Amino acid sequence: MTENQIPDVQGSPDVRELAINRVGVKKITLPFAFFNGKELKNTVAEAELLVSLPKDKKGTHMSRFILLLMEEKQFALLEMKALHQKMLKELNATEGTISFKFPYFIEKNAPVSGLKSLMNYQAQIISNGDFDKPEIYLEITVPVTSLCPCSKEISKYGAHNQRSHIIIKVLFDETQPISLEELAEIGEKGGSCPLWAALKRPDEKFVTEAAYENPKFVEDIVRDVALMLNQDKRVKKYRISSENFESIHNHSAFALIEK
Repeated sequence: MTENQIPDVQGSPDVRELAINRVGVKKITLPFAFFNGKELKNTVAEAELLVSLPKDKKGTHMSRFILLLMEEKQFALLEMKALHQKMLKELNATEGTISFKFPYFIEKNAPVSGLKSLMNYQAQIISNGDFDKPEIYLEITVPVTSLCPCSKEISKYGAHNQRSHIIIKVLFDETQPISLEELAEIGEKGGSCPLWAALKRPDEKFVTEAAYENPKFVEDIVRDVALMLNQDKRVKKYRISSENFESIHNHSAFALIEK
């Protein structure tokens, strides 16, 4: 049988009168070359491609998502809208969502010794919406140290601290682009102290004392990050969350601000 003779079951009608908001493929792992505006960074991404399905269609064509991904050799934020539109056209859909999650590495110098090391962050690029005006989002998870103000206040010496994950998600404006590096720096300023992959003893002393002198509740973290984003005219819409992995409790503390 030829391809034209094989029944297209997915394209057949459906009589249940129920539209589906999103249908597609998730957890597709692929090589990913991300262009950050200055240089190309090779990494590995987990992709998710989803579209809306009208009430009269039985299913979408899953293989078309995979073929669309195979056509991409490298990726830049400015190309996200075109990719989104191409997906909707290929799948005959009115709305959809595309996301790429990937580890992103930034070279950092230790605060005292200047020792160079690569710090890894979890990044994500998301497009969502219709053909004409899909919204593009840039997201990064920034690990930091946080030190409890209450612990410092009530203790004769020392204070408990923990590692925290600050997740910053902003609406991306291609006319006023903001980078992952800039968002990571904002997140690190929001914690009690940044983290580094490699530290010498003088650096460790600096980090310990810097965190102690800059205690923050989880509420302080999201508010301070929000204030920095509010001062950046490029950022019109954002979602900030912080999860503190408590060192003296078997649970996390969490806070979130959206604009």
